[in-house]
Amino acid sequence: MPHGTHHLQPITSVSGQPNKAFLFPDLVQTRTPPKEPVAIAEMAEFFGVTHRTLHFYEEKGLLTARRMGLMRVYGCDEIARMALINVCREVGMSVSLIQDLFETLSTATSTSEANLILEEALLARRRELASNLSTIHRQLQQLNALLDHEEAEAGQLNTEQKGPSLTETEARCLQLMVEGYTPIRIARTLEMKTEEVSAVEASIVDKLNAQNRFQAVAKAVLLGMVAN
Repeated sequence: MPHGTHHLQPITSVSGQPNKAFLFPDLVQTRTPPKEPVAIAEMAEFFGVTHRTLHFYEEKGLLTARRMGLMRVYGCDEIARMALINVCREVGMSVSLIQDLFETLSTATSTSEANLILEEALLARRRELASNLSTIHRQLQQLNALLDHEEAEAGQLNTEQKGPSLTETEARCLQLMVEGYTPIRIARTLEMKTEEVSAVEASIVDKLNAQNRFQAVAKAVLLGMVAN
């Protein structure tokens, strides 16, 4: 007698209409995805989410589950969809933006076009984060000004410099790091070699007593070292 999920029952749709098909952009998979059909428990475990999360994505039209007997299962397209959803959620994209992204991807006629659509969505999210970071920095500056004023009135004015001293190149590089630029893009913007940018970033990380470029950026923002 045959064994395995493939021999249980015919697969039928759980919810109404299936999702609109589209070409998937190239995504780097850190692990080999499970073979279909994938039970909901396996799907949840593989992507590190709960059953409720998968049901939520189904309600929002991002996923479509099917039935194999009594078991709720997902196919290869749904696995790919979930991988893309995870990428988007990890960078903080809202469900409505992911819905818009999927709708736009349904118009793509090639993988290259799908890649460009995803890249534009990610760039838009980066611009949004950079804008939010700029707002946070401006608010930190305002708080620092208020606190410095209160300290001055109390005769406790702090005249120490905010953060370590940076060279002009380091300051420009740090500003671009805060805006989310990669080392390669920083090199192009500042007309430097990639290894030169790496050396400058290493100096910034060292001066800020940070572990890496991301921690250095966070410390620089909190210290009010970057321009708005």
